[in-house]
Amino acid sequence: MRLEQLQAFLAVAETGSFQKAAQRCSVTQSTISRQIQALESDLEMTLFHRNAQAKLTVAGDRLLPRARKICQEWQAATTELNELRAGKQPELCVAAIHSLCAYHLPPVLQEFCSIYPDVQLRVTALGSDRALKVLKDGLVDLAIVMHNRFMVTSPDMVVETLYDEPIKLLIAAQHPLAHYTQVPWEELARYPQVVFKDGYGMQRIVQEQFARRGTVLKAALELNTPDAFCGVVRQGEMVALLPESSLIDAYNDSTLTIRQVATSDNALGDPPLSRRVVMVTTSDRLEIPPIRKFHDLILQHFAQAAAPLLGQTIEDTPSLAREIGA
Repeated sequence: MRLEQLQAFLAVAETGSFQKAAQRCSVTQSTISRQIQALESDLEMTLFHRNAQAKLTVAGDRLLPRARKICQEWQAATTELNELRAGKQPELCVAAIHSLCAYHLPPVLQEFCSIYPDVQLRVTALGSDRALKVLKDGLVDLAIVMHNRFMVTSPDMVVETLYDEPIKLLIAAQHPLAHYTQVPWEELARYPQVVFKDGYGMQRIVQEQFARRGTVLKAALELNTPDAFCGVVRQGEMVALLPESSLIDAYNDSTLTIRQVATSDNALGDPPLSRRVVMVTTSDRLEIPPIRKFHDLILQHFAQAAAPLLGQTIEDTPSLAREIGA
C-alpha cells in the first residue's frame, strides 16, 4: 500500500468520479485507475462500484475514515518536518556545566534569542556525565561538558573542543599546605577532600588521579556548587581540587588560597592537571538551522574569547576572570 494510492482513493471517493479525481490529483485518469486497482489488489477487496458514478463498496466505506486519518497524519508530519527544516521549532534544549552557565552562555543566549525570537531556549546546569546521558536519551539538543572519551564514542556524535583549563587546589588561607607554591601530591593526599557529586566529570578526574598514583582519596564530602566548596574549605582542614572556572570568586577572597599541584615529583611524567571542555551534539541535529546556529555561535564566542588571552591565566590577570571563565 502506497500513500499515493490512498490519496487517489480519497479523491475518487470524494468526487464520485475517476475523471474528476484525476483532475484534482493533476494526473491522467489511467493513472488513477492503476492506483485504485493496485490498492484493491493489495487489500484483496473491491473498493468501488464501477457504474456511471463511482460509489463505495462496503469495504471502501470502511476504509474511507482510515484513509483520511492516514493522509491527514502524513500531511501534518510533512508540515512539521518542513517547519523544522526551515528553522521553525518550539524550543532548543541545552545542558551545560555550571561555569558555562554563569560566564559564557549569557551573551550567546542573548544573541541567539535575537536571531530566533520564536524558539524557546531551555538551559539546564548539569554535571558532565549526566549532561551527556540526557543528550544520548534525546532530552537535550546540545551539551557543553567536560570531555569524557568513553561517552562520546558513537559515530553520530559531533565533538568540538572549546578550551582547556587548569585544575588547582583550593585551601583555607591558614591551611598547612598554604606555604607551598606547588603542593606535592603526597602532601595533598594526607587531607580530607571535598569532591563533586556523582555524575560530575570532576569527580571522575580526581578519582582517576588518586588511583593512578596509588594513593587513597579521602572523600569527606560531596558538593556541586563553587560557593559550597568555598564555604566548606574556608572552615579549615578540608581541601578541594577544582577547575579554575570554579575559583573565580575565590581569587578575591582573603580567607582562601589557591595553589598549583606539583606533578614533576612523580614517575608518571604527567602534565599539569587540567580538564578539557567540549561541546557535543549529534550530526542529525546539526541539520536543524537553530541548533546549527547555536552551535556556531558557541564556537565563535570561544574563538573570540581565547584569541586575546593566549598564554595568560586567571592567576596572572585576575581582572580577566569573568571574561574567559577559564
